[in-house]
Amino acid sequence: MTITQLQYLIAVDNHRHFARAAEACFVTQPTLSMQIQKLEDELGILLFDRSKHPVRPTAIGERIITQARTVVNETNRIHQILQEGKNLMEGPFKIGVIPTVASSLIPLFVRSFHEKFPKIQLHIEELHTDEILEKLRMDELDAGLLATPLKERGIIEKPLYYEPFMAFIPENHRLSKEAFITNSELDIDDILLLNEGHCFRNSVLNICNKLGAPGTKAVEMESGNFETLIKLSKQGFGMTLIPYLVAVDLPEVDQKYVRPIADPRPSREISIVYTRSELKIKVIDELVKVILANIPEKLLLEENNVISPVSMRA
Repeated sequence: MTITQLQYLIAVDNHRHFARAAEACFVTQPTLSMQIQKLEDELGILLFDRSKHPVRPTAIGERIITQARTVVNETNRIHQILQEGKNLMEGPFKIGVIPTVASSLIPLFVRSFHEKFPKIQLHIEELHTDEILEKLRMDELDAGLLATPLKERGIIEKPLYYEPFMAFIPENHRLSKEAFITNSELDIDDILLLNEGHCFRNSVLNICNKLGAPGTKAVEMESGNFETLIKLSKQGFGMTLIPYLVAVDLPEVDQKYVRPIADPRPSREISIVYTRSELKIKVIDELVKVILANIPEKLLLEENNVISPVSMRA
């Protein structure tokens, strides 16, 4: 049994397809299949049910794959310890970021991090929360930046900052003359939303505390980005809610439409998350320091009303 065989085993489990697993491991499919077969012969068991499409681990295969992940992680940790002992900060670091955080946060810190650690290759991928958690568990990411609390088993959450929600109120809207907005004035029938899959959408629904009746809006628009929602809002199709960092990054001409929400101000907790194996923990710690040094200080203070990104509705 070799580490390489265990890596191939994990790759097949991740991709549930021998050809895609081989491509991910940069080997030919016959080479990967032969090594998996040799491992099965050595153990005297079948690790995968090849009659299923996609292929699935057998019951005993699942247990062995779980242990294989531990073994490979610990092997990687040995290399990481050696690097840290030599005070080396280099190599790839893969991080997943939810879309509602990526566009406003990444430009604030990525240049500073690169200048401080030029030998670390940051691989940043925009993913939804569930995708980040899955890739963390499969060791396809080193860390994630997303809205918490999630309280997922085996996942460590380290809060970074607390980002208030801001209201974007267009001209001639019923609230356009208000200096600030209260929670009681928010009406879900009047709010343009991000589409399904965005945790910010769930948080907005949790604030409004009710669902609107279908077909009551002039335009039923759910978008994957704030820019579209803001443009539609300015055309008179309703208001929208946006995170603080998105609001402060708007062009000056749009700043006049932004209103704060009164206390207890709704906000979201943004955390860096990683698995309990804590690989590359030194890089994670340094990344945290750089992020905190490059965001507005007001975001470092915990707000009174952190809204869960998990929808309270079934």
